[in-house]
Amino acid sequence: MKKYAIHVVDVFTERPLAGNQLAVVLDAEGIPPEVMQRIAKEMKLSETTFVLAPKVHGNAARVRIFTPANELPFAGHPTIGTAWVLFNEGLVPGGALEFTLEEGVGPVLVRGERATGGLRFWMTHPKVTFGEVLSNRAAAAAALGLEEADLHPDAPIQVASTGLPHVYVALKGARAVDAAISEKERLGKVFRQGVFLFAASSENRLYSRMFAPHTDDIYEDPATGSASGPLGAFAVKYGLVKRSSSVSIVSEQGTKMGRQSFVHIKLEYPAEGDEPSRIEVGGYVVPTLKGELAGGW
Repeated sequence: MKKYAIHVVDVFTERPLAGNQLAVVLDAEGIPPEVMQRIAKEMKLSETTFVLAPKVHGNAARVRIFTPANELPFAGHPTIGTAWVLFNEGLVPGGALEFTLEEGVGPVLVRGERATGGLRFWMTHPKVTFGEVLSNRAAAAAALGLEEADLHPDAPIQVASTGLPHVYVALKGARAVDAAISEKERLGKVFRQGVFLFAASSENRLYSRMFAPHTDDIYEDPATGSASGPLGAFAVKYGLVKRSSSVSIVSEQGTKMGRQSFVHIKLEYPAEGDEPSRIEVGGYVVPTLKGELAGGW
């Protein structure tokens, strides 16, 4: 009976038992997709990844990402955490610090960077798109347990995406962010996507939370890399972070739920246009558990 190496890591943190947890199953060839889903449900983490052989020569791996309820085409902390595990386990061809992972959304470029806090990994996001604007601001605020006066007056409530759509709600301050309530039924009546709420806490720093009303078992996410790329673009687009040719932002997330995370965002802008030409999201990773997953399913 084949056994599979499994690693549990904390992503977007420099200290253990913080950030966002991730399980990574290595050499997952032969595990049927329906069993992958059952394993993710067994793990009860926001995501579990399964590492497979790449389809394109030269890429490091193919990665499938599962929540306890469904498969995702793309997600941030699973990409960062899986890249870190692959590199540290010596599974990247040539030991390269820059390589490509194949995900449902397509090829995702990642790169490692040696920094003062250790090895930080970055992923390049696909192009950002801005979508529907929710016009009923009072209803949106009420669904979050807030007043309309808590909403930032200069930013719309709008869907944005680099592969996985979220609706962005800018608030006036960190106190309003912490006061918001994740009540699944109430949120689900107003929002069709995950809800990312945030406030500018200081220059180029944001304080954030993310609610997932349509995801079973996971009501709030401590660090959401897939939402953080569009978050940076959204914050610059509506003047909550000052635009320049190169913008660096740190988003603090998960603090309210006791899993403090720091998501680093880099944006590059052309001379004209209000959308970034390049988006990167990065962070540190801390290992917490390593073991074997028994087969026999």
